[in-house]
Amino acid sequence: MSGITQESFVDGPGLRYVIFTQGCPHECPHCQNPETWDANAGEEFSVKQVSRMLRQHRKPKRGITFSGGEPFAQAGELAEVATAARQLGWDVVTYTGFTYEELIESNDENMLALLSASDILIDGKYVHELRALSLQFRGSSNQRVIDVVETRKEGRVVLWKEKRDVARRVQRNVGTKKV
Repeated sequence: MSGITQESFVDGPGLRYVIFTQGCPHECPHCQNPETWDANAGEEFSVKQVSRMLRQHRKPKRGITFSGGEPFAQAGELAEVATAARQLGWDVVTYTGFTYEELIESNDENMLALLSASDILIDGKYVHELRALSLQFRGSSNQRVIDVVETRKEGRVVLWKEKRDVARRVQRNVGTKKV
């Protein structure tokens, strides 16, 4: 792991707990986090340790975000952490330099597990020539904010929309409340 930010409003919707992974095969020019490229740097934590850190952080969060480095380089472990976050009622946002299509075509069971555990996927390499500061949750216009839940339902890439996301969260909460 490269680092943790316990409270972020810029790495996905709502207040988020962010885990920055260590190691990145993409090494995008002008990357915001080049210190995360070296897979041998950073600090190693077990899934159990990270899950414990999430439970100990009492301030309510909307969710957890996996950023990089490249989260899919540690996909199996992060899929397990995502399960622990879900037990807290959190949603999952994952950043990646891969495209959604590359992840699906990989047929790597760990990558597919992390993709399935994600509610929102911000995909694509950062391209400095396409940099746009006005974009929500991403740095360059080639990157997409994908609603993974709707994409799986539709069988095609569906971009995330905040209104649809809010409606789904309300519906999920109504269905779980006891009257």
